[in-house]
Amino acid sequence: MTADIGFIGAGKMGGALIGGLLSKRVFEADRIVACTGSEESRRRVAEEYGIRTVPGPAEVCSESRIIVLAVKPKQVPEVVSEMGDVSGKILVSVVAGLTVEQLKSYVPDVKIVRVMPNHCCMVLEGAMGYCDDGTLTDSERDEVAGILGSVGLAVSVSESEMDIVTGIAGSSPAFIYLVIDAMADAGVLNGLKRDAAIRLAAQSVLGAAKMVLETGKHPDILRDEVCSPGGTTIEGVRELEDRGLRAAMIAAVDVTAEKSRRMTRG
Repeated sequence: MTADIGFIGAGKMGGALIGGLLSKRVFEADRIVACTGSEESRRRVAEEYGIRTVPGPAEVCSESRIIVLAVKPKQVPEVVSEMGDVSGKILVSVVAGLTVEQLKSYVPDVKIVRVMPNHCCMVLEGAMGYCDDGTLTDSERDEVAGILGSVGLAVSVSESEMDIVTGIAGSSPAFIYLVIDAMADAGVLNGLKRDAAIRLAAQSVLGAAKMVLETGKHPDILRDEVCSPGGTTIEGVRELEDRGLRAAMIAAVDVTAEKSRRMTRG
């Protein structure tokens, strides 16, 4: 049997991509194959997504023209040793910190796409940067963009920019969760039930993000639209500026990107 796309690893990120591809009808279930670390997990993946699972990487690679590598970095040497002949195929790696050059050292004859996804791919609202090794055709790049776009926003970047993508997209959901939790705490402080406070805070963040993406307006312009002269919002904005929110967020993304650079070099 053959498949359009095969997954080596179907955990959180691999599973999110499989779910996105199915929900957006990029591929039908019978065109997707996957292998996982155990018989139990293979059974779970087959039941959850309705796709075919196989014992290992060799079967995935022999059957698929596009291969998604979605394993932990420490598993890569063992996995690639089991892949077999993958010459001319497309390898899409979501392995954290693994560069195109490092991937090429393992599998020199494949077309490589490196992806930095984020946690929100699990609800099809991911933000990710990706780059390739320069060997893909235009139609292949379009197909990869469609695959990644099934779970959110995918932006093509240079590989030198992947570390900052880690900070601004890969890690930033954790920063926003802190913001939502803090907003909810303020709601509870002022008498709201916590469930209502969390839902209102989360929806406000979601709505603000959609306003930026769908209107195309600069965040400064949208902020000014909310801030009436002498009103309540400008008071809150002044307080956030006085307490250093902007500087703290810049610093958080910056140190995350620098840590990513160190990990990549290491």
